[in-house]
Amino acid sequence: MKKITVISLFPNLFESFLNTSILDRAREKKLIEYNLVDIRKFGEGTHQSVDDRPYGGGAGMILRADVLTKALKSVKQKAKSKKQKAILMSASGKILKQKMVQEFSELDHLIIICGKYEGVDQRFIDKYVDEEISIGDYVLTGGEIPALTIIEATVRLIPGVLKKDEASQNESFSEKLEGMLEYPQYTRPETFEGEKVPSILLSGNHQEIAKWQKEQTLNKTKTQRPDLIK
Repeated sequence: MKKITVISLFPNLFESFLNTSILDRAREKKLIEYNLVDIRKFGEGTHQSVDDRPYGGGAGMILRADVLTKALKSVKQKAKSKKQKAILMSASGKILKQKMVQEFSELDHLIIICGKYEGVDQRFIDKYVDEEISIGDYVLTGGEIPALTIIEATVRLIPGVLKKDEASQNESFSEKLEGMLEYPQYTRPETFEGEKVPSILLSGNHQEIAKWQKEQTLNKTKTQRPDLIK
């Protein structure tokens, strides 16, 4: 069984999400185990302080290296597998790509640390974080929503989670589509508001359908994400 641990100041935000749809079914099948760790439990002093003002001045508060280290070590001590990685959700991290998600799905233990406030003490990042990851070129208040994104994207790639593993092989950014966007999809009714399903999809000629799908993948990518064309 694989495991995903989330280290966050707001672990309760994850409960309803993890109890829904594919993520919940994956847990029921014992394909994945979720572990939520509250940073506040490792805080310092009577008020369980987890952050402090930045040295050198500046706005906002910085999450303390000692507090985060205690939270992370409490998890790593329990982890027996060497196939684990600790990632930090950070606006300055590498942009999340499908290839990264595929790598995460192959780990035995993925540890996701949610940044908050103005940032995280760099010493913790240097010593304990394997990768900083961002889900886009914009800034959020914390790393919880990006963490949810990574969990969703990762779990669905674990073999046995989806009813048909092929479903994830033909999606946008997949290796099978050479990192491009998925071709358009259609279902019933055959005619909708005067628009008909492309006749090729009704032909039953699988070779021609595959050719059409490849052409559509290229056209769609050129139009919507030309940066993906190699």
